Amino acid sequence: MSRLLRSGAVISAMTMISRVLGLLRDMIVARYFPVDGATDAFYVAFRIPNLLRRLFAEGAFSLAFVPVLSEYKEKQDRETLKDLIDHVAGYLALILLVVTVIGVVAAPVVMWVFAPGFDSKPSARPDLAVDMLRITFPYILFISLTAFVSGILNTFHKFAIPALTPALLNVVMIAAAIWGAPYFDEPVLALAWGVFFAGLAQLLFQLPTLSRLGLLPRFRIRRAHEGVSRIMKLMVPTLFGSSVAQLNLLINTMLASFLAVGSISWLYYSDRFVELPLAIVGVALATVILPKLSSDHAKADATQFRHTMDWALRLGLLISVPATLGLMLLAKPILATVMMHGAYGWQDVQMSALSLTTYAFGLSGFILVKVLAPGFYSRQDTRTPVKIGIVSIFANMALNVVIVLPWHFSGTAGAHAGLALATALASYVNAGMLFYSLHRQQIFDPEKGWAAFLLKILLACVAMGAALWLVSPADVWWQQALVWHKVWWLLGLILLALISYFATLRLLGMPFRQMLGR
Repeated sequence: MSRLLRSGAVISAMTMISRVLGLLRDMIVARYFPVDGATDAFYVAFRIPNLLRRLFAEGAFSLAFVPVLSEYKEKQDRETLKDLIDHVAGYLALILLVVTVIGVVAAPVVMWVFAPGFDSKPSARPDLAVDMLRITFPYILFISLTAFVSGILNTFHKFAIPALTPALLNVVMIAAAIWGAPYFDEPVLALAWGVFFAGLAQLLFQLPTLSRLGLLPRFRIRRAHEGVSRIMKLMVPTLFGSSVAQLNLLINTMLASFLAVGSISWLYYSDRFVELPLAIVGVALATVILPKLSSDHAKADATQFRHTMDWALRLGLLISVPATLGLMLLAKPILATVMMHGAYGWQDVQMSALSLTTYAFGLSGFILVKVLAPGFYSRQDTRTPVKIGIVSIFANMALNVVIVLPWHFSGTAGAHAGLALATALASYVNAGMLFYSLHRQQIFDPEKGWAAFLLKILLACVAMGAALWLVSPADVWWQQALVWHKVWWLLGLILLALISYFATLRLLGMPFRQMLGR
């Protein structure tokens, strides 16, 4: 597990850089662009290609491509491996080009499908949203090819460059917000063009590393290529199974378009803070264990397969459970410190904090799904996660009816937080069914010591929560304090949370090596 831990640490460090830049990007956008119909229009126009990226590029394609590529790497010669890469590149580029052209031409229809409530609200900007969607849609072409290159690099244990690549999106969008916006009659259009050029920059950034491996693809298309056919067959079901959380977020976006103006932006900002630990822990673990599990399965090493899964689950819960509690307790301090500048006011903090609290409740569920799903994909079983994912989507829809509709029609503010809560609860439905299926099929059985492990985490979280509750300033202080005072207080509270949590674990008899899952 030491090699996986080092690889995971590299990915987490690179991801942290990207996510910090992402928070800086959101701070700048919130400062210069008020939460209104224009920003709602941008976030929908950005979320559509971003959703397709997660569903297709980072989801279905990567989860189908990496296991097959790993098998070719283990069992085939270099020439056959290169031939697979060339033909996958050819088919992928052709499909993406067709999808991109359709998306640009049919942008009004696509926008209506994703945000039908825009047409019924005078303060919304549906025409602006369509214009920005036409600009941002080619991002799916660039970023999917980037994910293709990332899959190759990860399979060859080159994790750092793919993990750092997303930082370029934030760098380019920051530049667009600060220096590009003044050149547009509609300043928010600069953000859309930032997305376009960021996708191109991310692809170009990875090509030198791929070239040094001697695997730079030549785009080829040949009918009945065995490897491509297998990948295509695996991809169809993974379109649903790999990114159920993203489909639930899409449902939230559609429903939020009918709620108060600003709901989409409030959900977006709160989702960003949940995405930080999810990417650093969940995505990092999923990235490093998928090639390892695929290799273990190819070698028929069931013992090592189970040990890898157990290690990833322990490490994921060790970090995600306190992170969940921390985000829930510090929702307003985080938003007041990071986001409350310029056009983003205390009302936005309160509304975003509601959805951040409810989103954060599902963090452990999101991370468990990231860890458990590769247990199926590494075995090239894409049907089981799909069936479970469909159940999860229907659970999310049912929870929306039960939670959101009464909230909305009661006239109480903050119904968007109900959308986030429904998504959080649906993540546990997904994770629970994935775990049950792995256990029922005798693919994975937890190793000894789980009961004591979870009890220690729970007690450490109680200690951490008590410490934060005792010393955190009141809401009025966060509303009125100077920004640097808030920064230092927030950093101090985060440090207190870390010290109290890990010190309690150590006092309960959990050594550092066990905390790392060794």
